[in-house]
Amino acid sequence: MKAIFVTGGKQYMVEEGQELYVEKLDKDVDAEVVFDEVLYVDGKVGTPTVKGAKVVAKVLKQGKQKKVLVFKYKPKKKYRKTQGHRQPYTKILIKSIEK
Repeated sequence: MKAIFVTGGKQYMVEEGQELYVEKLDKDVDAEVVFDEVLYVDGKVGTPTVKGAKVVAKVLKQGKQKKVLVFKYKPKKKYRKTQGHRQPYTKILIKSIEK
């Protein structure tokens, strides 16, 4: 069974048993998360969402991605600035998809 759901402003197509990285969720490890905003479930397309459908997942890990370096400078002005950014994420396991 396949489903498309929305979280963190992004859409994800998933199947049961799939592991997935999503934008950070404020849940503890081993907590259960229910996604109610389901756009598609097994051939049934919602307008805009499928009523009564939900995706249940388990939080496996909280973490941060690798560092991305940002370098700013202004030519001929001796202005240079280096910044780093690490985007937080949540790793989840899709337990069930309900219609």
